[in-house]
Amino acid sequence: MQKGFLLLALFAVLCGLAFIPMVTAQDKASKPVSPSQAALRQRANRIHRASIVVDTHNDITSPITDENFDMGARDTSGKIQTDIPRMKEGGLGAEFFSIYVAAKYAKEGGAARRALDMIDGVYEQVRRHPESFQMAFTVADIRRARQAGKIAALMGIEGGHAIEDSLSALRQFYKLGIRYMTLTHTNTNNWADSAGGISVQAEKRHGGLNDFGKEVVAEMNRLGMMVDISHVGDETFWDVIEVTKSPVIASHSSCRALTNVPRNLTDDMLKAVAKNNGVVMINFYNGFINTDYAKPGSPAPTKAAETATMDMLMAHFEHVIKVAGVNHVGIGSDFDGVDGLLPPGMEDVSKLPTITYELLKRGYSEADVKKVLGENLLRVLAENERVAKTLQASGKKPSFAKINSAAPQK
Repeated sequence: MQKGFLLLALFAVLCGLAFIPMVTAQDKASKPVSPSQAALRQRANRIHRASIVVDTHNDITSPITDENFDMGARDTSGKIQTDIPRMKEGGLGAEFFSIYVAAKYAKEGGAARRALDMIDGVYEQVRRHPESFQMAFTVADIRRARQAGKIAALMGIEGGHAIEDSLSALRQFYKLGIRYMTLTHTNTNNWADSAGGISVQAEKRHGGLNDFGKEVVAEMNRLGMMVDISHVGDETFWDVIEVTKSPVIASHSSCRALTNVPRNLTDDMLKAVAKNNGVVMINFYNGFINTDYAKPGSPAPTKAAETATMDMLMAHFEHVIKVAGVNHVGIGSDFDGVDGLLPPGMEDVSKLPTITYELLKRGYSEADVKKVLGENLLRVLAENERVAKTLQASGKKPSFAKINSAAPQK
């Protein structure tokens, strides 16, 4: 009787493995899965599917706009990391499509037009695939999309030069659905310094935000558009923290203490984001997570930086948790924006459940895992919505005085 029960239990475990997408046939062939690992993966799969998984930065909009890529079918070219079948495999609940406006448009003109073309591309994908996507503009919209079994589609502008120095354009972009704006890309624009080009002596810099840049942040607060400090220079970061009335995000940045590149945030910055009640979304790109680059005398990251590992990626999640707290970290993959250079095990959007598994393996609770997967970002978006309603109800012109929107969560 006891032997029969054990055989039945073993059969149940083995059958369960077939329904866990995180374990591939190749994985099983190369490394046996222990019963404890199988149980943990099953638990991770359950938690992942019960969570609203939010990714704040995906550049699939570039192939959509430039190559007429359609997300409906699984891509087999090996060049694309995001499509609807793999988004569903990855359990994605909400995607912020990056409205990436390259620096060349700041010089050559047409930045706002480029943003409009990309926005139209997102709406077109939603129109073509209404069974899979639903446009979302608020936290409530995201939760409704989840209840309908659809992926919430949101948008964030990458590169503040897209507004062409116009608050009117900023307001119109908000009406079209833009819910965050990365203040700069790799280029310093007319009102904010970038982390890129800091060694270029000929580049005109402002020492952070100039007065118009502060107006941009204030207007974003009033609209309810999240201020994104990825890509900005250090002085710009601190100016934003000084003037913003709403929690900020870093839509796709990692930790400078672990990977010493200007695009990543210092520990003091992580603490400031926590005090602001914001959230840092970890970038998966090898060049931003390879911990070898933090060593003295280490080389600068290059496109040959193919040695990053899942442990390195998870080290960045854990570093934010250690320094800023578990309420202030999330996912900002940068899929389809990083030339395919991602750690093994995180090659495309279908691999997102691995994050859940790795967090559980490291001892984090189900509640904390759900925060990292998406609830932290939803909290920040909701707080931006709340502050915007307060500012709009006051009828006063936004000022640059520092007002803490909320105390950091315990």
